[in-house]
Amino acid sequence: MTKIEYQRRLFTRFGGNPILSAERWPYPANSTFNPGAVQHNGETCLLVRIEDMRGYSHLTFARSRDGITNWQIDEKPTLEPDPAYNEEQWGIEDPRIVWLPEREEYAVTYVSFSKDGPMVSLALSKNLRSFVRKGAMLPPEDKDASLFPRLINDRYVLIHRPIIRGEAHIWISFSPDLKYWGDHKILIPVRPGRWDSTRVGLGPPPIETSEGWLIIYHGVRMTVSGALYRVGLALLDLEQPWKTIRRSEEWVFGPREPYERVGDVPGVTFPTGTVVNESTGELRMYYGAADSSVCLATANLNDLLNYLLHECPSEKGDA
Repeated sequence: MTKIEYQRRLFTRFGGNPILSAERWPYPANSTFNPGAVQHNGETCLLVRIEDMRGYSHLTFARSRDGITNWQIDEKPTLEPDPAYNEEQWGIEDPRIVWLPEREEYAVTYVSFSKDGPMVSLALSKNLRSFVRKGAMLPPEDKDASLFPRLINDRYVLIHRPIIRGEAHIWISFSPDLKYWGDHKILIPVRPGRWDSTRVGLGPPPIETSEGWLIIYHGVRMTVSGALYRVGLALLDLEQPWKTIRRSEEWVFGPREPYERVGDVPGVTFPTGTVVNESTGELRMYYGAADSSVCLATANLNDLLNYLLHECPSEKGDA
């Protein structure tokens, strides 16, 4: 099997895609996409971005026992823009969810959007029913953020994607308290001329493995017909996550099916949530397709790690 054949077989699309769409929603919606994902009380919970007919977004939970079928969608939005937070004036978008064992609560990072631009906000929850907003974490313009699912060297760690001087790299930052952030570093830069040449951004939250933190990220390349969103992989050092061990040279998942090529934003595969079956190693990746629907692809976690460790070049990392 060639390297190209190997990487293209890493992910398998669910035959029943899309798994969630606006047509199935219990209230009027233009589109449903880019969900955060977490396993809670024996269910897979997807916190889905819903765009209404005004163009504003909010977040609503859908739940499933097997994480594939029989989705039960909440009748009302879970999180809507709060007038008390000016940064949410034009909607809230693209959540990522992690369980923080040190705090015994879930952390939801999401994008707040207003006249001041996009910025990363934080909400905390003990039960995924009620949420306590903590407001904006970092200044605009910033997107594609998630906390790591545990403290590293007694600090919280955040991956995010600020726009600085027009550059759109993935950054990593550190905090003692979820409020004050520092030690900012570029983690995964764009690569001129390649599939991830225009901008890059984190997909789902980092996944802890024996080999390091597995990162699934999206890369964008501008074409004559618009932006093309594909998916790549990286591996970070477990205790020094600012060091990149491996990074895929090629994209491993990208628009192919009609539901990924036709929609509000054509040519987009945008993963934002994963659930890993610890006993089988199956990884379920939930992604937005063409900014219009929620889809599912699966992979074997060991296959992803083997691909990174044996088919991708070593990265020098930062000292």
